[in-house]
Amino acid sequence: MDDLEMMHRWLNAPHVAKWWGAGSTIEAVTAKYAPRIAAREPTRCFLILYANEPIGHIQTYRIGAYPEYARAVAVDEAAAGIDLFIGSAEHVNRGLGAPLIVQFLRTIVFDDPDVESCIIGPAAGNRAAIRSYEKVGFRYIKTVQVPGEPEPEYLMRITKSATDHGLR
Repeated sequence: MDDLEMMHRWLNAPHVAKWWGAGSTIEAVTAKYAPRIAAREPTRCFLILYANEPIGHIQTYRIGAYPEYARAVAVDEAAAGIDLFIGSAEHVNRGLGAPLIVQFLRTIVFDDPDVESCIIGPAAGNRAAIRSYEKVGFRYIKTVQVPGEPEPEYLMRITKSATDHGLR
């Protein structure tokens, strides 16, 4: 809860707001993230630390826990989803995205024995994010328009078996 003010600043930073939606108030950020932090919602939130300093946010959830989203993306297997951003502008475009995703997949997402794959859905126009996810091993499966989202998602997937063969 002590980090919500920082989340508010990050979500309103131009490089994050471009893809996550601009104009979040501290009240809106608190309303969205406090239930997750308190484990009253199925999304698990984490800070991204670099040299023990928070630089961003990453979250995971079971796709099936959100029925409307599950219908929109229509993936068959027991899939988890992840979303993330680097909030600290000084840490953007420094090659940190792929390694931190690999670590998160190995230690959090695929640590759950019921999760068979992981889905990530950057905005179709977010080419930098897509390139970063491809470096990890995510592969394009389809573009979907999720209700309530302004831009289609460029849906990408990586399987648990990819971790058995060594994520990049």
